[in-house]
Amino acid sequence: MGLSISAHHMSFPVRDLERSRAFYEGVLGLEPIPRPDMGPVRGVWYRAGPCEVHLIEVPEGAPVGEPPPVLNPMGRHAAFAVADYEEAKAALLAHDLEILESPRGGQIWTRDPDGHVIELIVTATP
Repeated sequence: MGLSISAHHMSFPVRDLERSRAFYEGVLGLEPIPRPDMGPVRGVWYRAGPCEVHLIEVPEGAPVGEPPPVLNPMGRHAAFAVADYEEAKAALLAHDLEILESPRGGQIWTRDPDGHVIELIVTATP
């Protein structure tokens, strides 16, 4: 018998919390949710459907791994369901973000300010 699991959250190490908030709130439209006091560790949490997104501001040089140097959908990425592909694409382009579209349609990739690859995908139930 396997474990009964579901996704709880995804976290992204960020270098500039305010710059990242502008992307996750201003571009993706995520709303902050309460976050417990974690002392000197700055961050913000968001609700994204049944999952949460946690941004954690890390000091320069902290060993948290590096995102790919170019927009690459085959690398590690996070995918968010969207209801309207054209609206999502327009929002990314309005912020002068680099995008990569699937030739099959319904999928678009971009990067957050720290280079983390973000996929926006149309699903039957966003």
